[in-house]
Amino acid sequence: MSFTVLIPARLASTRLPDKPLADLCGVPMVVRVAQRTALSGALRVVVAADDPRIVAACESHGVAAVLTGTHHASGSDRLAEACERLGLDGDAVVVNVQGDEPLISPELVARCAAAMDEHPDCAVATVAHALHDPAEWASPHVVKVVLDAASRALYFTRAPVPYWRDAPAGVLPTDPVALRHVGLYAYRAAFLRQFPKLKPAPVERTEALEQLRVLWHGHRIAVHVTDEVPGPGVDTPQDLERVRRLLAT
Repeated sequence: MSFTVLIPARLASTRLPDKPLADLCGVPMVVRVAQRTALSGALRVVVAADDPRIVAACESHGVAAVLTGTHHASGSDRLAEACERLGLDGDAVVVNVQGDEPLISPELVARCAAAMDEHPDCAVATVAHALHDPAEWASPHVVKVVLDAASRALYFTRAPVPYWRDAPAGVLPTDPVALRHVGLYAYRAAFLRQFPKLKPAPVERTEALEQLRVLWHGHRIAVHVTDEVPGPGVDTPQDLERVRRLLAT
């Protein structure tokens, strides 16, 4: 199927300043992400930047980029503006790949996009994989998702779900298995334009999970469950060094 990848990128980062331009073996990180996602079969890959320096870095490496406003509260808001600037049709499928995921799997990007075709009733698609570590299942820093019979999201939470009432201590649920949510999304462009205008959901504020706004307003999210555990992203200087080592091997 035909889809466009949009990569939101902003310079402001409290833990890693100028993160999109961080050097990864001679190439800016956001360019690495764009080059990697281009292998997914996307019709085009475009970086949605908040600073001319990001646009210049992308263009110098042959990566398409658009300059968006600096006022956006989230990556979704930035992508909505990018959709307008690119003139994307409302039915166009847009995959949101974060600009700090230089090891993103191209195949996973393609599968996320394909989930939109497989679930025409859904406005959004995303990805999850099984959890095997009880500590991760219990951690509020790991987002979990529970699905319905058609592989659509029922709920996203930081709590350990599904909760196996009669499980031995420290044993993860097995039917259904606990699923970790991966922050990779596909949208229909029309919904992406609408999303920033939707009222934030109370449960979204409580959990600090923006995707709950989609469910709260009655829209559906398809979830592709993968056996692949995505590579590490980059949030801190330590993450950056780790990815540099991985790329150098």
